[in-house]
Amino acid sequence: MRTGCWSNCLNSDPAHGPDRLLALVAGQDVEPAEGSDGTDGRWRIAQRVAPDRVISTVDPDTRHVHKSWSRRQDGFKAHLAVEPDTGIITDCALTRASGADNHEAAVGLTLLADEHEPVTVLADSAYGTGQFRAELTERGHIDRVKPAPARGAVRGGFSVDDFTVDHANRTVTCPNGLTRPISRTGQAKFGAACTTCPLRIRCTRSRTGKNLKIRPHDARQRAARHAARDPHWLTEYRQHRPMIERSIAWLTRGNRRLRYRSAIKNDHWLHHRAAALNLRRLVNLGLAYDGAAWSLA
Repeated sequence: MRTGCWSNCLNSDPAHGPDRLLALVAGQDVEPAEGSDGTDGRWRIAQRVAPDRVISTVDPDTRHVHKSWSRRQDGFKAHLAVEPDTGIITDCALTRASGADNHEAAVGLTLLADEHEPVTVLADSAYGTGQFRAELTERGHIDRVKPAPARGAVRGGFSVDDFTVDHANRTVTCPNGLTRPISRTGQAKFGAACTTCPLRIRCTRSRTGKNLKIRPHDARQRAARHAARDPHWLTEYRQHRPMIERSIAWLTRGNRRLRYRSAIKNDHWLHHRAAALNLRRLVNLGLAYDGAAWSLA
């Protein structure tokens, strides 16, 4: 069996709201000016983003969500688990658009909780965290989650995959053949050795030399990026993705702007919408009632 996990953005309807939230919405984006405690009336735009930032006085559950660096939407995220051979939605959830508990990987594991037998999990790169892959392996599922591409510090230059990492001995070898140890915090610092390196222009712009961060699931992520280059992996992913994308299109057609306020009410709507789509899909697949039982032709 295969399950596809995808998320999509749904918008909340912005408007003016209760006075009791005005101070929170306005105050979370400012801070006392340098040398001030705020009592003298001197404030400035905050130099950080407030945790779990509230963006609406009408629906405090809405959040900003970035589909890309340049594309931002306000509202919620809808997550779907779809059986890609039929387009049947097997589970769904609507969450706030930001926050660790609402990340695609965290919600994706919840959607897979009822899968008691191993399945092949296809998902886009938003779900491809190292922890998500580790959980899939632990639960016996087959990982077909699209990996995010490895990008270098210099455009068109070396990425982390161009560095050879010996996870057993905790060392990193750069493209120029220099080897450095990995610290307890996961840092491999090349420092002054980069000064005369002929490959520096393709590696780093830092004056202090290359500092490579090796994350806890680095080996698993490297293996995933390598596997995703295999023709058989690509064929399976490309074969099943269209039906999942089609299911998302059916869900969002005419429903980009939500009708209700709060994550709870909109999650309730999402489940009803998914149930209706499943019924229509089953009818199209040949669902029939003979007076005694339902059956698929």
